[in-house]
This record gives sequence, structure tokens and C-alpha cells, in this order.
Amino acid sequence: MGDNIWGLSASNTSSSLNFTLPPNFGKRPTDLALSIILVFMLFIVMISLGCTLEFSKMKAHFWKPKGIAIALVSQYGVMPLTAFALGKIFRLNNIEALAILVCGCSPGGTLSNIFSLALKGDMNLSIVMTTCSTFFALGLMPLLLYIYSKGIYEGDLKDKVPYAQIAISLALILIPCTIGIIINSKRPQYGRYIVRGGMIIMLILSVGVAALAAINIGRSIMFVMTFRLLTISALMPFIGFTLGYILSAILRLNGRCRRTVSMETGCQNVQLCSAILNMTFPPEVIGPLFFFPLLYMIFQLGEGLLLIAIFRCYNKIRTPKDKTKMIYTAVSDTAKEADTRTQDNGTSVA
Repeated sequence: MGDNIWGLSASNTSSSLNFTLPPNFGKRPTDLALSIILVFMLFIVMISLGCTLEFSKMKAHFWKPKGIAIALVSQYGVMPLTAFALGKIFRLNNIEALAILVCGCSPGGTLSNIFSLALKGDMNLSIVMTTCSTFFALGLMPLLLYIYSKGIYEGDLKDKVPYAQIAISLALILIPCTIGIIINSKRPQYGRYIVRGGMIIMLILSVGVAALAAINIGRSIMFVMTFRLLTISALMPFIGFTLGYILSAILRLNGRCRRTVSMETGCQNVQLCSAILNMTFPPEVIGPLFFFPLLYMIFQLGEGLLLIAIFRCYNKIRTPKDKTKMIYTAVSDTAKEADTRTQDNGTSVA
């Protein structure tokens, strides 16, 4: 059949898998319910995170943008290159390589903010970084897609960037965060309860999201679970988390900022990735790779939770040692003071 209008050979399509999307996919009541719950959950979570922020500290990150610069280099330097390299290493076909590349060129997701909070990172830097990476996506995404897709895709992939969805993502970050900052500045006594309440609501709604996602997608995601794609889905966030931390350590950011940059680098905005794949390719071409962003999200969620568990366990082990050291130091100081007083008293008697 030769090359089709999408610039991909027939051998690169997924039709051989006999894959079809569920009937009326994206237009069913359960799809609408899932979208509404996700937007509501994101809004509540961002208000909660906003209550942990201080405008003065956020402003300081803009005046001294070292952390922001490192995050942008990690997000738009490390991740696109990682996606491109993995496509070459695993010898993916064109359509597979494009799906992974689009994911690698996407900005940081809001999941990084939640992970940063759990890892006791710098929340002011986290929100600033997510906002900046989403804003810069307006220019950097089309540029990176244009550069890296050469030789893979003959169409104009850079024109498929969903600018409207990027603007909506910015609004869903800035508006609720601003509300949270105002609450924190005007009624700081309520901030702690809002943060806890928001996290509880997020956990409850996550169960509903998982259930609806399973109903909507069904067994369709199984088609994308090949060895190569599973391996790449596991490696990409791991490489992002690791290189983001190493880069920020080399440039001497403090521990809180290192963990924040690490999370921002490894977490991608999979919603934007899905939107680009949906706008660019029809179902008969993209096939099950439409679900690759979901596969990536599963792995970045699992790896992020594993890192949080390791960090919390490390802190619990380290804390008793620190307390013991403090007690020992305090006892030593007390003993020294007692010896000094004894010597002074002896001198006075003499």
C-alpha cells in the first residue's frame, strides 16, 4: 500500500493487532463522569497545595531562578532526549517512537506537586516549576516535536500542539493555587485542615477514577502491554527522577529542591500527550498506542509512590539516630558545664 497520508508505512500501524477502540469511546456517560471527576479532583488538590504556599517565597524563586532554570533544562532537555534515545535503543517502529516522543516532550504534570508535598520538597518551587514548564510548552513543545520527529514523521507534528488545553492546564494550576494562597495569608489557621481535607478527598476520588477508567478502557490497554513498551514506560520516569536529582545536586540545590526537581522531571502531563495523539492520528493508525500515556502514568505513579515510601522509611530510621545524637550532645554539654562549675567552686574556696 506504500506510505499513507500520515507519513507512516502500513507496517507501522497497529491494525495487525486487530485492535479497535470501545464503541463511542470518549462520548459515553462514563467518559464524561471521569472527565468531571478529574477536573474537580485537580481543582480541590491545587487549592490544598496553594494553602502550603507563600507568595513572598514564590517571588524569590522568580528573582533567583536557578531552580526554575534547572527544572526547565531537565524537563525539556533530559526527557525529550531520553524518549528519542529509548526509541532508537529498542528499535521501535515509527508510530511507537512518535507516541513515546510526544510523551517525552510534554510539560510537567500536577502529579509532581503531590509527590513533592509527600517528599517534603519545596512546594513554592514545585508550583512555580509546574506553571513555568506548562507556560513554556506553548513554544518549546512545537519546537522539540519539530526537531525530534524529523525522519520519523512526514507531517507537521508541531502544528498538533493543543494550545487550548495548555491554557486550560495553566488555569487549573493558577486559579485554585491563588485561592489557596489567599486562604493561607488571610486565614492561616484553616490552611492545615484544608490540606488534609484535600488529600483525603483526592484519595477517595482516586478510587472512583480507577473504577471508571477500568470500565471505560476495559481490556483495550492490554494491547499496548508489550515487553518493549512496558520496559520503556518503566525506564522513562525512573531516568527522569534520577537525572533530575543528579543535575540539581551537581548544581548545589538543597535537599528539598533536589527532590522537587526530581519529581518535576519524571512526571509528565499525560493528558496533553493523549490530546496530541488523538489530534494527529486516527484510531486505525494509532491503534492501542493511544493508551501509551496511560501506561506511562501507571509507572510514574508506582515509581513515585515507591520513592515516597523509601524516603519516609529512611526518615523514620534516621530520626531516632538524630535524637540519640542530640541527647548525647546535650548530656555532654551538661557534664562539661558541671565540671566547669566544680572547678570554679574549687578555685573560690582556695
